[in-house]
Amino acid sequence: MMDMNGLLSQMWTGIDWVVFAIGLQLVLRKLQEKNGWLAWIPGVRFFKLGQALGMGGEGILCGVLEVLLYAVRFYDWNKFGERFAVASSLVFLVLIVIRVIYELRLYLRVSRVFGAKKGWILGWIFFSGLTMFIFGVGKKYVPLEIADPEEGQKAGTAPAEIPHAAAAAHHGEPSDSGLSIDLRERTVSDFGKKRYLLKDISLDIPNGSLVLLLGGSGSGKTTLVNAVIGYEKANADVLLNGKNIYRDYGQMKYRIGFVPQKNLIRGNDTVIRTVTDAAELRLPTEQPRRMRRGKVSEVMDLLGLAAGESGLVCKKSGGQLRRISIAMELVTDPELFVLDEPDSGLDGVIAREIFTKLRGIADSGKIVIVITHTPDRVVDLFDKVIVLARDSGRVGRLAFYGSPDEAKAFFGKDTMEGIVMSVNRKEEGGDGLADHFVERFAELREETKEEAVS
Repeated sequence: MMDMNGLLSQMWTGIDWVVFAIGLQLVLRKLQEKNGWLAWIPGVRFFKLGQALGMGGEGILCGVLEVLLYAVRFYDWNKFGERFAVASSLVFLVLIVIRVIYELRLYLRVSRVFGAKKGWILGWIFFSGLTMFIFGVGKKYVPLEIADPEEGQKAGTAPAEIPHAAAAAHHGEPSDSGLSIDLRERTVSDFGKKRYLLKDISLDIPNGSLVLLLGGSGSGKTTLVNAVIGYEKANADVLLNGKNIYRDYGQMKYRIGFVPQKNLIRGNDTVIRTVTDAAELRLPTEQPRRMRRGKVSEVMDLLGLAAGESGLVCKKSGGQLRRISIAMELVTDPELFVLDEPDSGLDGVIAREIFTKLRGIADSGKIVIVITHTPDRVVDLFDKVIVLARDSGRVGRLAFYGSPDEAKAFFGKDTMEGIVMSVNRKEEGGDGLADHFVERFAELREETKEEAVS
């Protein structure tokens, strides 16, 4: 009786596998995928389905898990002893759970693409073979959209070939003062596929500079900032006043201040207590308490916080909160100061007040780099502009570095916002000229180098 039950179980499993393969081949055909016959090859079939649905990562994972499950299931682990047999059973169960989770993500995507109701989830859970067959055979199940691979999967897989871009990047002796950035590439691994986020970005920023970091959505502004401050390292050499930030990160991180877009402050503390606590935590312990108090007082005066230092943080306005966030970083006396949208949510008058304070910080000999989405109201305060552009391969590239006036002349625009629109993609409402300006700037750099040599 047990043998008959086992035989029937194997027959049912085989029939379900064949029905699933037929249905999957028909579904792939409806999705206009070539080589639908790959639906009959274990492992590969899920990769093909994931590719068709724009879920390549899930497809690869499901394919690998399917092959592993076959290996665990059909190999005779008993010959290694009872412990190995028990261990293989546990591994088998864990792999099944993981596979079911990711398969359901693929199946739910199939349902959405074919406009099916959410109730089909029960069919996918209990009768995946039959359900796939119904979607493949049923004439009423027609894709509402032909799923293109996700933009995130495609972005950066093939950087645009831009003449002179790599050659123009400096690889000589960096300056002993200021910030020297020589970023060859910043990549990530996406299920074994190398994706480029940034490529060929190099520049030298002198001390005492207030720098505007400009670029459209997805151009890599935050990625560049994270690479420069050492939070997410790139294939790069980043030197601050002659010291390598990556190699000496344990020491250099105390010379860098970073203010994120959101205020991360306790609301039930006073202003003076908040800034003092930041000094206590981040300044060297061997520094005399008198010097720490003096630094706190200096920063409070510089940012106009001394008058209301005893008030609670939660009672302060948006502009005051941004100044408190800046004070918490500035109290450590950083050589490099990076701020992500310090004027977010502030009106023009308050925003200009904040940037005027930043101008003063830069004038004290520090390097201040700022990301802002409303640059034109304060552009006159900046010394330099970095313009990043997303090339036709969706990789962040350097499109310009120079003064604001030089940037306007280079792009032929009267405003910083106009410059951003010139390098934005056409589908984003821009001019789609990113590759053009990246190449033009690279050529300009090469010409400048040749003139310097001659």
